[in-house]
Amino acid sequence: MSTMDIANKMVALCKEGKNVEAIETLFSDDVESVEAMAAPGMDQVAKGKEAVIGKNQWWLSAHEVHSSNITGPWPHGDRFIVGFEMDVTVKQTGQRMSMAEVGLYTVENGKIVKEEFFYNMG
Repeated sequence: MSTMDIANKMVALCKEGKNVEAIETLFSDDVESVEAMAAPGMDQVAKGKEAVIGKNQWWLSAHEVHSSNITGPWPHGDRFIVGFEMDVTVKQTGQRMSMAEVGLYTVENGKIVKEEFFYNMG
């Protein structure tokens, strides 16, 4: 698959709420996932497909998602960006908030090898 094929499939799966399926099918076994900052009790970098799936499952279990909007992809060579906007409630605190972030994905040999997230925590 080309970078654009992967990007389009990624966006389609995320729009359907199939984020774990996207990781399982589109990500390299040794993918690296980098957050803008480490969440409490977590590392800033997750390495390996299983670690990225675990991080995604933790996030979904810790938040109630009321709505989401996925935009993109915007390609650039072997990379692409996807935008994520969400209305969520943090289950532990009951705090409802709007979130916006972008993910930058790097593709090699037909698989996503790196994802980097950018967001404002201020």
